[in-house]
Amino acid sequence: MSEQIADTAPLGHAKHIRSWGNWAALILLVLGAVVMLFPLVILALNAFKTTEDYNMTGPLSFPAHMSLEGVISFWNTTDFPMKFANSLLISLVVSVVGVLLSVLNSFALGIGRVKGNTVILLFIMLANMVPQEALLYPLYIMFKAIGLYNTQWSMIIIFTIIQSAYGTYLLSAVYGTFPQAILEAATVDGASRWQTLLRIVLPVSWPTISVLFVFFFIWTWNEYMIPMAFLMSDSVQTVPLALATMQGQHTMAATDLAAAALLSIIPTIVFFVFFQRKLSQGIVAGSVK
Repeated sequence: MSEQIADTAPLGHAKHIRSWGNWAALILLVLGAVVMLFPLVILALNAFKTTEDYNMTGPLSFPAHMSLEGVISFWNTTDFPMKFANSLLISLVVSVVGVLLSVLNSFALGIGRVKGNTVILLFIMLANMVPQEALLYPLYIMFKAIGLYNTQWSMIIIFTIIQSAYGTYLLSAVYGTFPQAILEAATVDGASRWQTLLRIVLPVSWPTISVLFVFFFIWTWNEYMIPMAFLMSDSVQTVPLALATMQGQHTMAATDLAAAALLSIIPTIVFFVFFQRKLSQGIVAGSVK
C-alpha cells in the first residue's frame, strides 16, 4: 500500500508543474492583455487631466490634479443622459428580440428540419456578407416611405434583422448537431414542439444564447454608420453619434476628447464584466461540444 502511495505521489505533484510551453503561453497572454489595456489606461489618465496639465506633461504622465472638466463638458454639451438612454434602449431591445428570433429560426431550421433549410441558411450566410454601405439607400427609401425615418424604431428593426441573421446562422449549426435520441424521447413522452424547445433545447443551449446576447448588445451599442444616416434629430441620437457630433461641431481639447471617449465605452465595459461569467461558460460549452 505504501508503495502505491509513493508511486502515485510524484504523479499528482507533477500535475501542478508547468512546462516551458505553458509558461511561454502565459507570458504571451499577459503581454497581449497589457497591449490591449494600454490604450484604455492612457484614455483614463488623460480624461481626468486639465488642458494645462496635458500640455505640460503630455499624454503618458499621471494627472497632477484630478479634474472632471472634460467629463462635465461632454456630459452637458451633448446631453449625455439622453444619448445614453437612447443607446441603452436600442441595444437592449435589439439584443432581446434578436436572440429570440435567432432561437426560433434556428429551432425550425436546425431541429425542425424545414424543407430547404440548407438553401435558406445559404441565403442567410450570403446576406451576412453584404456590406452595410450597400444597404443604406434601400433602407433609407423604405423607412422614409413608412414614416419611421429618424426614429429609434428604424434602428431597432434594422439591427434586429442584421443581428438575428447572424444568430440564426450560428445557432442553426449548433442545433443541427443536437442529439436526435433526446428529441425522439421527448416526442414519445408526449412533449410538444414548444415544450421541447423550452424544457430541453433552451437549457442546453443557454450558454451559447448568452454569448449571442452579449455580442448583440456590444455590436449594436458601437454601431455608427447606419445611425449616422438615419438619426438626424438630437433627441434620438446615440452615444457614438454624440461623440462624433461633438468632434465635428467643436474644436475639442485632447482631455475633453479622452473624457468623451471614456464615457462612451464605459457602459459596454460594465455590461461585458457583468456578463463575463455567462460569456466564459458559453465559450467553454462550445469548446467541449
